[in-house]
Amino acid sequence: MFQALSDANRRRMIDQLTLGPASVSELARPLGISLPAVVQHLHVLEASGLVESQKIGRVRTCSVRPQAMSEAERWISARRVAWEQSLDRLGVYLESTAENPKSRSKP
Repeated sequence: MFQALSDANRRRMIDQLTLGPASVSELARPLGISLPAVVQHLHVLEASGLVESQKIGRVRTCSVRPQAMSEAERWISARRVAWEQSLDRLGVYLESTAENPKSRSKP
C-alpha cells in the first residue's frame, strides 16, 4: 500500500478520487500523462487495495476504498505511539543525566 502511495501521480489520483468517483480520462486530464500510463498507475493502486474500478460500457470508473485508507491510518498510528513512547523514555533519560552529571560516562 505504501509503495503504491510513493508515486506522486498516484497520490494525486487518490486526492482526486477522494472528491468522488472518476473515469480514467478524468484522472489523466490534470496529470498530463498518457492514458496507458494512468492505467498502469491504476493497476498498482487496485493491486494495493486502495482503489477499485468498474467498467460500464466503454467507461472505467474508479473510486477510493475508504477501508484501505483506514488500515493505513491504523498502522501509522501504531507506529506513532511506539515512537512517542521511545522519545518519552529518551527525554526522561536525558533529564536524569543532566541533573546528575556524574552518571554520564567520560569520553
